[in-house]
Amino acid sequence: MQQADIEKLRSTTVPAQSHWINGKVHAGQSNLDVYSPIDGQVFTSIAQATKQDVDLAVAAARTSFASGVWAKAAPAERKKKLLKLADLIEAHALELAVLGVRDNGTEISMAYKAEPLSAAATFRYYAELIDKSYGEIAPTAPDVLGLVHKEAIGVVAAIVPWNFPLMIGAWKVAPALAAGNSVVLKPAETASLTLLHLAQLAHEAGLPPGVFNVVTGTGAVAGEALALSMDVDVLAFTGSGTVGRRLLQYAAQSNLKRVYLELGGKSPNIVFADAPDLDKAAKVSAYGIFRNSGQVCVAGSRLLVEAAIAEEFTARLASISSNIKVGDPLNLTTEAGAINSASQLEKSLGFVARAAAQGGTVITGGHRIFEHTGGWYMAPTVLANVTSEMEIFQQEVFGPVLSITSFSGEDEALRLANSTDFGLAAGVWTGSLSRAHRMIGAINSGVVHVNTYGGSDLTVPLGGHRQSGNGHDKSAHALDKFYNLKTAWIQL
Repeated sequence: MQQADIEKLRSTTVPAQSHWINGKVHAGQSNLDVYSPIDGQVFTSIAQATKQDVDLAVAAARTSFASGVWAKAAPAERKKKLLKLADLIEAHALELAVLGVRDNGTEISMAYKAEPLSAAATFRYYAELIDKSYGEIAPTAPDVLGLVHKEAIGVVAAIVPWNFPLMIGAWKVAPALAAGNSVVLKPAETASLTLLHLAQLAHEAGLPPGVFNVVTGTGAVAGEALALSMDVDVLAFTGSGTVGRRLLQYAAQSNLKRVYLELGGKSPNIVFADAPDLDKAAKVSAYGIFRNSGQVCVAGSRLLVEAAIAEEFTARLASISSNIKVGDPLNLTTEAGAINSASQLEKSLGFVARAAAQGGTVITGGHRIFEHTGGWYMAPTVLANVTSEMEIFQQEVFGPVLSITSFSGEDEALRLANSTDFGLAAGVWTGSLSRAHRMIGAINSGVVHVNTYGGSDLTVPLGGHRQSGNGHDKSAHALDKFYNLKTAWIQL
């Protein structure tokens, strides 16, 4: 990836986009403007789905599933086509990455790996699992044969956010397709372009019409229609807790579809005085919150530092944070790109203002930058003297804002770590193996990093505890969401 290649794609005209339903484009009745976070300017539009558009997509998925053209295809055939899709994603990686950055503002150095390359790896991973997912023979009496079959469920709806649409979309779509289901995907209205491109690549890879559909538009219309549909069997969602609760209500009001939710977090990153490398801990902790301008579900947004090193460590981290290069997300030297939208920028700035009013101290950042560009940028922000009662400690900002709280001893660190409603991720920095294992066992979260933060791959699951949701993305465990188990009890 070279800067010159990125520049060739920077201003490419993107025509108005339509839905992708039943293997072809389907124009909407109206369109939504797409603003680029880079400069705040409209550069294309997407179709705004109606309930009728969503129903059409769901019907196409149901028809394809009932026909067996995908669900009943030989595992080796489905595997072949998903592997081809992975190859096509990789072949179009730079084009997809630049398109995505123009749409959502992630810095290209991160987006290239985290979006198309990650999505290609995900489709490849689940393609390889297709012919390795066995049923079971139960341990029964000699005159009985008990079999457990794994069957595709039917129609899967996936609703994904704007921060990493290709990566998170692949986490849901790839295992759903690998299990033999048909899919209707709704991207966020502020980051739909790469997933529409993905649908066309899937068609090119040979996925039959109706097996993978994409409808774009608002959550209030398209998302609600999917959640209330009587013909959607599974709904997989990544986003806010407010919307997650509403989706559960819609499932109860309709057909009791299974709903799997990944609802973000307020993840504690705990640094003990015996951490083996405090310089590394400071650098990794800074980038663990400020990459993609803090718009990461597992971001380590609560830094808990042992009191004995709190002042020194805060100074180290603030120095690193203030020197992170924020700027044009399509520049390879940029380390943190733009905020996704004007409203998200305003939300992040509001959190900082209220934290300062409640007694927090802004060490660095806390303000909008590069306003002259028209884009939405915010300086990496570090807040000290944050207590557990403050809003900034309890609520997810989803922006480049880090709060620092000191503690004395392991018990207080655990109390602070577990004192929010969330439980998605955590980090622990310590030179003690015993302490590391105690903390892993006691922290209430789905992921605990030790002497690092972030970076886990497809071999392990990602899922939350408490109000961070249920179900898991990534790893072989993700397939479980998209299978029905059927028991055959045979008297011999």
